[in-house]
Amino acid sequence: MLAGALRERGLTQHEVATALGISQSAVSKYAHGEIKRREEVMQSETVTKMIERIADGLQTGDISQVQALVEAEVLIRQLEEGGLIAQLHEAAMPELADHEGYVNLHDPESTLRTSERVRTSVRRALRRLTNLSGFAGLIPHVGSNLVECLPTAKTINDVVGIPGRIFDVKGRTTVPGDPEFGVSEHVASLLLAVHQRNRGVRAAVNIRYDESLVSTLEASGHPCYQFEPDSPEESLTQTLDNEPYSPPFVCYHTGGYGIEAIIYIFARQAPAAVDAVRPLS
Repeated sequence: MLAGALRERGLTQHEVATALGISQSAVSKYAHGEIKRREEVMQSETVTKMIERIADGLQTGDISQVQALVEAEVLIRQLEEGGLIAQLHEAAMPELADHEGYVNLHDPESTLRTSERVRTSVRRALRRLTNLSGFAGLIPHVGSNLVECLPTAKTINDVVGIPGRIFDVKGRTTVPGDPEFGVSEHVASLLLAVHQRNRGVRAAVNIRYDESLVSTLEASGHPCYQFEPDSPEESLTQTLDNEPYSPPFVCYHTGGYGIEAIIYIFARQAPAAVDAVRPLS
């Protein structure tokens, strides 16, 4: 748009190229509309006013190349912070609305960035888990889940898990969907109970119980603690309150009436939880 505005003011392609720091062939393409444009941008009053002001300044020499660049960059930031660019991105990717919109894309401390990093961690761990040839044999009847929570997690909506859980289908580890927040209840609740007492514990995976598996985990250097399946969150935290635990560590119960015996492995992140399972597969 700026190249076209300068050409309309009588500058040659060479002069426009010099003013904007681009090639003459680029000026020709820009000025003749050979580059695809967005109508929303072309019709934006904010954009057109800025283009006219910069073009006038460059033509008269009142605005330097440096100032023109600064003005253009400032305009872009304004359009990103709730302006046209933000609107275009949010229309193209409605999921941004779940993270307070496009503006959070540029915030290094945003919940969006943190959330996506947790998802990435679980996806990475899931690949490791599905590559373990014997993991299907470790999945309990109720299914397994692999979970990781946000650093400041408070509810299960702050925990990423596998929707529908992980099942053994004819000897094959089967994952029904991509990791999501808020899809695990039981394993996520146990993780949150531990996380509230030790913020360094942010991930967990559950497998079937067997005394030999507990022995193998203990022999691998992972402390193992038994708790009662009734009121599991309360029982688990009471057990750990009396133990000098540090991740990765193992908690298990031997089941009860209508309750399947389960082993839970807790770690700092999901990949570390899967690595702890490796000697069992």
